[in-house]
Amino acid sequence: MDRAINLTFHGVGDPGRPLGAGEADVWVSREQFLDLLDSVADRAHVQITFDDGNASDVEQALPALRERGLDATFFVVAGRLGTTRFLDADGVRELAAAGMTIGSHGMRHRPWRGLDDSALREELLDAKTILEGIVERPVLQAACPFGAYDRRVLHGLRKTGYQRVFTSDRGTSRSHDFLQARNSLGPHDAADVLERIGSLDSSRYRALPRRAKLAVKRWR
Repeated sequence: MDRAINLTFHGVGDPGRPLGAGEADVWVSREQFLDLLDSVADRAHVQITFDDGNASDVEQALPALRERGLDATFFVVAGRLGTTRFLDADGVRELAAAGMTIGSHGMRHRPWRGLDDSALREELLDAKTILEGIVERPVLQAACPFGAYDRRVLHGLRKTGYQRVFTSDRGTSRSHDFLQARNSLGPHDAADVLERIGSLDSSRYRALPRRAKLAVKRWR
C-alpha cells in the first residue's frame, strides 16, 4: 500500500501575540512557508495539515494554498474560537467553504492521555459537536494535542465517530490507516524535509525500532 507523508504547520508569519511554550519551535516565516509549499506542490503522497487554529490559517495559509491548487486539513481547538489571534467561527467557515477539511484538535489544547472520563468527553465529543455546528457537516478527523494518546484515547476516538486520527509520531503512514503519523515543521526545515522524513522508514534498521515504539504507545 502506498505510504503518505503528513506535514504539520502551526503558525505562519507574524504571530501578533506572545507565543506560548514550545510554539516558536513550530512557527515558520511566510517566506519559508511558501518555499515549503512550492517544494511539495506536485507530490501527491504529501498531505498538509495545520494545528491549533491560529489566525494565520486564514490570513497566510489559505491564500497560498489556493494559489497553488492545494488543499489541507485544519485541526481547530474549539475552546479557542474567537480569542485573540485565533480563528473565529467565520474563519472556520471560510476554510470549509474553500474546500478545506476541518478537524478537531480538542477543546482546551491539553494532552488527552490521562484525562478523566468527563474531561476526555469534552475533548473528543464536545469539541467535535461545536465544530460540526459551525461547518454543518461531520467532523471525522482529529489530531492529538502534543501527540499524547494511548489505547483508551484511541478507543474513545473510534467510539466518538472519528475515522482518522493524526499524531506527532514522525515518519510515513499507510494512506488509509486509522492512525496517521505526522511531521511538525519548524523554522529550521527546508525543501529537503521530505527526503529526511522518508529516510525514517527507508532503512530496516531504523524503521523497526521506531515501529516497535509506536506499537507500545498504541497498546499501553
